[in-house]
Amino acid sequence: TLELEIATIKKEGELMKEKAKSKKKSRIRLLHQYYSYTGFYSFVLGSLRKAVLPIVLFVAALWAIDHFLLDIEDMLVTVTETYSPWQVLSIFFLSESLLGLVPPELFIAWAGKSAIPFLYLSLLALGSYLGGIVSYWIGVSITKIPAVHNALELKLAKHIKNTRKWGGFLIIVGALLPIPFAMTSIAAGIIRFPFSSYLIFGLLRFARFYLYALVIFEMV
Repeated sequence: TLELEIATIKKEGELMKEKAKSKKKSRIRLLHQYYSYTGFYSFVLGSLRKAVLPIVLFVAALWAIDHFLLDIEDMLVTVTETYSPWQVLSIFFLSESLLGLVPPELFIAWAGKSAIPFLYLSLLALGSYLGGIVSYWIGVSITKIPAVHNALELKLAKHIKNTRKWGGFLIIVGALLPIPFAMTSIAAGIIRFPFSSYLIFGLLRFARFYLYALVIFEMV
C-alpha cells in the first residue's frame, strides 16, 4: 500500500542518516587518535605554556622599565614623532617576511600610542598576514635552489616535519601563538601545502593581534 511504501522510505532515510552520523563520528575518532598518537595535543599544550611565559615576561618588563628606567609612554611618543607610520609598518613587514626577527608585541605597543590605535593595529595584523604569504612563497621558491633548500630544510626541520604531520592545524597554532609565523609559513611553502587553505587558516593572525592588544594597550 501507499502508506507502507511511505513508511519504508522514511525508515530507509533514517537509516541513511544514522550511517552518515556514524561515519562522521568514526572520522572524528580517527582524527583524534591520529593527533594523540603523533603528539599534536602535547605540542599545542607545550606551545600554550611557552606562550604564557613570554607574555607575562613582556608585560612585567614593560612595567619595570616604565617604573624604574624610563617612561614607556614618552619613548613610544618619541618613536611616533621620529618615524612615520609607514616606516614603522615597513620595518615590521620585512621582519614578518624574514623569520619574524622582531617581536610583534613591540609594534603592538607602538600602535597603542599612535594617533589611531585600531587602524594601525589592523595594518600590523595585515602586514603580518601578508608577510606570512611572502614567507610561504619563499618556501615554495627555495625548493628550486638545492643548496638553499637543503640549508633551510635543516634549520626548519622540526617545523617541516610538524607541518607534514598536522598541516592546517599547525598553521592555526602558528597564527595564534608566539611561534614565528614566518617559519611555519616557509615550512608550509616547502611542502607545498595548498595555498588556498593556507590563506584561510592564516586569517587567524588577525585574531592574535587583537587579543594581544587587549593586554598590551592597557600597559602603554
